[in-house]
Amino acid sequence: MSAPVAVVTGGSGGIGKACAAVLVDRGYDVVLTARGADRLAKAAEQLGARYVAADCTRTDEVERVMDEAGQPTVVVHASGILAGTFVSDQSAEEFDQVLEANLRSAYVVTKAALSRMTAGSRLIYISSTAGRKGMKGLTAYSASKAGLGALAQSVAAEVERDGINVHLVTPAPVRTDMIDPESGLEMWLLEPEDVASAVGWLDSLHPRVVVREIILRAATKGPFAPDSVGLRR
Repeated sequence: MSAPVAVVTGGSGGIGKACAAVLVDRGYDVVLTARGADRLAKAAEQLGARYVAADCTRTDEVERVMDEAGQPTVVVHASGILAGTFVSDQSAEEFDQVLEANLRSAYVVTKAALSRMTAGSRLIYISSTAGRKGMKGLTAYSASKAGLGALAQSVAAEVERDGINVHLVTPAPVRTDMIDPESGLEMWLLEPEDVASAVGWLDSLHPRVVVREIILRAATKGPFAPDSVGLRR
């Protein structure tokens, strides 16, 4: 009997790679995708996964990924960028680039995946708490993640009748290459593995269980709080 297939976008590093590692451990045949072929190939070799280099904003390239996957049981959409600045300093073109990378990509992946998914499958979006409360200086990023939340809700309502579960995993800042420790903002960072553990837990649930969103943040005090980063004194 062949292993179930999982597709992880943004799978070459950070949260995506951590999610892929959890799914490999859970017995999935994982297909990674991201734009950078060299880094993607290295991640796939480390994890024992397959890969297809692709830009998730491009419908034709995402179709290639799904053709390779066949009939995915789990799709984790973790690709995206952390970019943008204050409205006064940001062009409309820069705003569009962030929405394209973070929101259009989610729609393109969703459309390609759903036509191949069957009852019991899961579509998991990795979001950000910036989508729940807009962050000063990150207007485009916050808007894109808020849009992702609305997209997830809409898709969930459309496909529940088909037995497909849709989940939103919403972490506070996570220690990845996108986080600037010299930003001047004090942050208590989650680790990519923390987010991935939520994905693994969702996958462990019976399909009859509905979990629409998981919100994660690091402890800021007490014995389990990580050291804060980014505060300039």
